[in-house]
Amino acid sequence: MTSINKTRAIILIVSLVFTFVIIRALLFFYPNADFNVLGYNIHHLYTGLLFITLGAIPLCLFSSPSRILDLSTTIFGIGLSLALDEWVYLIVTDGSNLSYLLPVSFWGGAILIGLTCLYIGVLYFWSCNKQDT
Repeated sequence: MTSINKTRAIILIVSLVFTFVIIRALLFFYPNADFNVLGYNIHHLYTGLLFITLGAIPLCLFSSPSRILDLSTTIFGIGLSLALDEWVYLIVTDGSNLSYLLPVSFWGGAILIGLTCLYIGVLYFWSCNKQDT
């Protein structure tokens, strides 16, 4: 069985948490900082999906240790954090800037980021235990 790359696990967790903290802080202080393209409001969920795509494809196609794959892991983590942060918000609120600041939006994002970090940790420790046997 292939072991999990500890460095990439750490990079992924840090990029998830750091992005969540930064995006929440920025949008708390600047709640009306919308990203509009041709009259369409682009939520960071959709930007996150682009980052997920850019980061995940090299991770799926290449396996050798490299700085490029570490960068791909960072890009993937940023995108995943952006997408997970808005998942609950877009489901349970009206999608307005004011709703983004509601506790349900914050806790929804925080719980999803936390569960994702827990999932990474479980996979890492499971991989370590499989190697020992």
